[in-house]
Amino acid sequence: MTTQPKPLKTLLIFLFLLGTQLTNAFQQPSKIKMVTVYLDGAEINRESSIKINSGKSEITFNGLSPHIEESSIQISGLKDVSILSINYGINYLSKQKQSDSISALQNELKTLDDKIQNQYDLIAGYNEELSLIQSNKKLGNETEVVSLEKLKTFATYYRTRITELKIATNKSHKAIEVHTDLQVDINQQLAELNVDEKVQTGEIKLKLNSDIATSLDLKLKYNIKNAGWFPVYDLKAEKINSPITLEYKAHVFQNSGCDWTDVNLVLSTSDPNTNNEKPIVNPKYLNFISAYSNYQSQRATRSYNYKYNPLVKNVSGVVTSSSDGLPLPGVSVIEKGTTYGVQTDFDGRYALKTTSGNALRYSYVGMKTEELPIHSSIMNVTLDDDVTLDEVVVAGYGTTSKAYTGSVSSIKTEEISRAFVGEVAGVNIINGNGSPGTNAKIRIRGYGSIHGNNKPLYVVDGVPYSNTDLSNIDPSDIISTDILKDAAATSMYGSHGANGVVLITLKKESDRKVNDLGITVETGITNTRFEINKKHSIPSDGDISVIEIDQFSVPATYNYFAAPVLNENVFLTAKIGNWEQYNLLPAEANVYFEGSYSGKTNINPSATTDSLTISLGVDPNIIVKRKQRNDFKKTTFIGNNRVIQKAFEIEIKNNKTSDIQLTLLDRIPKSQDKTIKIDDIETGNSNYDEDKGILKWTLNLKSSATENVKHSYSVKFPKGKRVNL
Repeated sequence: MTTQPKPLKTLLIFLFLLGTQLTNAFQQPSKIKMVTVYLDGAEINRESSIKINSGKSEITFNGLSPHIEESSIQISGLKDVSILSINYGINYLSKQKQSDSISALQNELKTLDDKIQNQYDLIAGYNEELSLIQSNKKLGNETEVVSLEKLKTFATYYRTRITELKIATNKSHKAIEVHTDLQVDINQQLAELNVDEKVQTGEIKLKLNSDIATSLDLKLKYNIKNAGWFPVYDLKAEKINSPITLEYKAHVFQNSGCDWTDVNLVLSTSDPNTNNEKPIVNPKYLNFISAYSNYQSQRATRSYNYKYNPLVKNVSGVVTSSSDGLPLPGVSVIEKGTTYGVQTDFDGRYALKTTSGNALRYSYVGMKTEELPIHSSIMNVTLDDDVTLDEVVVAGYGTTSKAYTGSVSSIKTEEISRAFVGEVAGVNIINGNGSPGTNAKIRIRGYGSIHGNNKPLYVVDGVPYSNTDLSNIDPSDIISTDILKDAAATSMYGSHGANGVVLITLKKESDRKVNDLGITVETGITNTRFEINKKHSIPSDGDISVIEIDQFSVPATYNYFAAPVLNENVFLTAKIGNWEQYNLLPAEANVYFEGSYSGKTNINPSATTDSLTISLGVDPNIIVKRKQRNDFKKTTFIGNNRVIQKAFEIEIKNNKTSDIQLTLLDRIPKSQDKTIKIDDIETGNSNYDEDKGILKWTLNLKSSATENVKHSYSVKFPKGKRVNL
């Protein structure tokens, strides 16, 4: 009788016990039910129904995305079952399932490989037969003479067969060329579809412990990065003086490694990758530094809210200076992460074709470098002066800039205070005295002593607020404001309401509505969610799926515009007011007028202007000509100075069958050197902005009418100098 060695017996016992402990180890399929797509990233919600026995169980959810953020994994629906561990990993042996279209292209590539190899095999056979024929050309032998008839027969055969073989060889080479060209086209198409050659998948291993056998409807939730959406707008005007239709479209993309098939889709304007840490303001101490030190002043992080748009392949724009609005020639525009870039021309214009980067860097000597994500085919950028330390003039507790130098609390309170101006009768706004931390004050006329504490009581959503707490409220979150006076104030709030009561109502946690497209729009404090009313399938190929999510009829004011000093074309423009009410994101907009495409514009909700002006195209039926008047075209000399007279006449003719209103702009040059004098300025009947030198006419032209406007000036400067006239 033989006995097993003791170490082997111990190992078998250990394996048996291990198997009895994990009797419930299996792979479990799961299905994507809902996806919340952020501007950068997405939240995946999967569901899976399982049955487990009592004791410990190990479930592996496989075939998942290899781009899961492990810290975001959440499991729910566990009932009384406890989680022992959750592990996420990459399975390099499991292959991602490609979409049917990609699989078809890849299979066609393999078929073409076989066809090419088949042609090479045929060519090899033809060459072998040709070599055999050529090595057996000798006829007869030394004792036998070949007859002329037999020689003709052999010659005909050799000629015919060799010709056939060469024709067949040439045909095979042409077939190989055709197959190879088709392979190139297919590979380019696969590149266009952003096919990821990586085959690994992700998987989540879940170890559970249950006292009883049970059934669970598990819900898995996790975030991925290789997905997102960006807005694109269509602005459509059917005819002049009619409202503009604004179509709000979402371009959704994902390359997560897993197709989203027939899922509930939610689009959110949140970005989970944004740095949400509030800044800490520490004291800043000034000191002397070396003139040769590489000192750079810190600037605030700008709030652009632009997101990378993978559809943009060509970018153009103009780079200007924020100090004077003039174009900047020679600005370096570099695609981040590459060495590819261009420089702006004399007019500050640039154009480049994007490659692999997702942001552009704008740099110029004496200016602060700007970096923006590639978000639009038109990217106009303004650069700020790079102010060094010795250029800062410190005066008391502020600086000599025009910016508000009070505390954050003062700014917020003043904004809220000004919301009452013109809205509520009997309310005065008293500005602070300019000292640090001094707030603007609300005074309700008829209450309190002029010498006492006559501040009103602030009540926000039914809760009394101090003046300090009021500064934490964003003015844009205020729905309504009311003032209580007299007995109405004291009856509700007693002596606390002796100086009047300011009632402030804020927006609720969220505001849900169903728009005209049947999409539920939920507006929260910090983001907007669009719950799409139809299920969608988004393949994992990086391609774009377009979903219309909202539509507005926007009132607009139409006007014609011309600036013949720069361009003699006349542009039809539409001015949209109060457009911030639509909760739009910064994005590119396609403009259509009378059914025709008119070009592109950009919508930037971060702009401080109260209106948005868009160009609807050029109208050739309105003629504008700018010419220099000969009677003023002369140069004289006074002492050591040269004087040049300039005068212009602008003629406008309306060839349309309808009356129009036209805004016309021109300019008088401004001197940047004290030895250059601008004199004898005649602005005619224009509205002249002396600080900027801009002339503006608002003209009402009847049909077939013509009008002329004039302006003139003189430029005096030292002889021997040249001026950029």
